[in-house]
Amino acid sequence: MSPRGDRVVVRAPAKINLALRVGPLREDGYHELVSVFQAVSLFEEVSARLPEDDEGVSVVVRGPGAAEVPTDASNLAVRAALLLAERTGAAPRARLAVRKTVPVGGGMAGGSADAAAALLACDLLWGTGLHREELAELGAELGSDVPFALVGGTALGTGRGERLSPVLGRGEYHWVLALSPDGLSTPQVYAELDRLRAAGEAPVPELEPDVPQELGQALRSGDPARVGAALVNDLQEAACSLRPGLRRALALGEDHGALGGLVSGSGPTVAFLVPDSDAALELAVALTASGVASDVRRVTGPVPGARSVEPVATSPHHPSHSSR
Repeated sequence: MSPRGDRVVVRAPAKINLALRVGPLREDGYHELVSVFQAVSLFEEVSARLPEDDEGVSVVVRGPGAAEVPTDASNLAVRAALLLAERTGAAPRARLAVRKTVPVGGGMAGGSADAAAALLACDLLWGTGLHREELAELGAELGSDVPFALVGGTALGTGRGERLSPVLGRGEYHWVLALSPDGLSTPQVYAELDRLRAAGEAPVPELEPDVPQELGQALRSGDPARVGAALVNDLQEAACSLRPGLRRALALGEDHGALGGLVSGSGPTVAFLVPDSDAALELAVALTASGVASDVRRVTGPVPGARSVEPVATSPHHPSHSSR
């Protein structure tokens, strides 16, 4: 039986793609990607505790969209725990509980945040003692966005998005998120981009994708207006093709003073950058009144990656890592 209080709680952030450039379809079926991620103050929370028997790894999911998230071995948090156990030799025993706030299928990497949080939570619970870089390497095997959910901040992602390097920047950014009631399938959005490019309805990049220099310069300046003007997403046209109502949301944000707006990742969440908290409230009210979004959130970024938010109970076999 596990000691009373042997429970770890970890929060991991959602992300917004400030830039997402998509190369041509590769022979392996993937696209070469270059992206600038920013972690924002919308968090998934995963708790892990030792079960009282040898039941293995189980998960329950609560919060908006929980019914759409599998609770079998295909769940990303479960997969993360099992992968960590396999690579470290730890006994795969954990009861996981996921509390969702990031929209399911919303293009903000909520599932990846679950995986990142589960990796850190089980590492702390089992005392496997991996460094964050080692956890990120495991995370890359689970999904392209998992390493960033561990790292947080603002970062450049290359390859499939999993190879990260920090992006120099300054300042805090205020975002308003227009959420949709139904998610979009990421593979479906990429397939639609390929269809649009083949039909000549979207530009086909001739070279490997690259992030606009204007965005890097804008982030270093800390000027939200410059950052807003440099936002770009090659998947936006495909997402709007599949979900035409997104165009109305984008137009409304522009009409109400957003410094910039774009579909986040594969969508359908639309993210608007605004000058400050007052402007965020004003735009949130306008979006809510218009009915273009099922829910509206105000968040800030950048924020750190996955972090434990409750101390780990200490025992001879489970040293405390609560400072990680």
